[in-house]
Amino acid sequence: MMSIRCSRLWKAAAPCWRRRQRGLATVAHRRHSSSGDASANHPSAIRRIILVRHGESAGNIDERAYGSTADWRIPLTERGREQAQLAGRRMASYLSSDDDATGAKGKVYFYVSPYLRTRQTLREMLREVDPESVVGIREDPRIAEQQFGNFQSHGDIQDSKAERTDFGRFFYRFPDGESGFDVYHRVSGFIGTMQRDSSQVLEPLEEDATVCLVTHGLALRLFLMRWFQYTVMEFERSYNPENGSVVVLEPPKAGGAGFELSEEARVSMGFPRYWEQERFQLMEDYCLLEKTEW
Repeated sequence: MMSIRCSRLWKAAAPCWRRRQRGLATVAHRRHSSSGDASANHPSAIRRIILVRHGESAGNIDERAYGSTADWRIPLTERGREQAQLAGRRMASYLSSDDDATGAKGKVYFYVSPYLRTRQTLREMLREVDPESVVGIREDPRIAEQQFGNFQSHGDIQDSKAERTDFGRFFYRFPDGESGFDVYHRVSGFIGTMQRDSSQVLEPLEEDATVCLVTHGLALRLFLMRWFQYTVMEFERSYNPENGSVVVLEPPKAGGAGFELSEEARVSMGFPRYWEQERFQLMEDYCLLEKTEW
């Protein structure tokens, strides 16, 4: 039966087919954990995933720095180093909680973007972490910053960012650079590597370990978009965490497979609650497929 059925949130009505079977989104919610869609989203041997945005950099203070220094060589500020040390202390607290009765240390495996500011962030974090806890450090370019071009003209970049606001952050491609879509693709490939590493590197340890990514704001959000299957519209409504932020994914407290994003991190970045994600709402309201604004 044809009916008019669109969410009042979008203040528009258009003909759409009503789903005959009600409650399918609820069924989907019950079928999966509050963290993702399958046990594949909880690789064996991974206790938790921690995402760290680099500390404050010279480019965060003055974007004109990108005109004379290659983006990947932009260093941290002193404040950025302090933020990184605080992130390290928070990491150490998680690892301490993993110590077992025999005195064995909680373990962590690091992935780091090759940019100077992320490497310096990891260096400062490691000042706060027991060396016996670190089982590996791996650099991976796939979690690097979005490419904006080479030496960047401050005026041109500001014009592009203004245009990006109108066009949409996910699909907008910077001249001589990348779109968010491009970064999403490389982060997706990285996740496959991380899952394989959990089997080949971490499982032989015979104890679960924390996996930590030291990365950038956009790459961090796109990792979450891929992991939790957020839609493009949901990504558009989100925003980067602050410099030095620690974003934690842990198994659901109520039990079950997968990981869930901490409430603090979810709210700070503007992501929806699991059961409010559009992938479930689409099963109830097909008119969302015609949504053009966020």
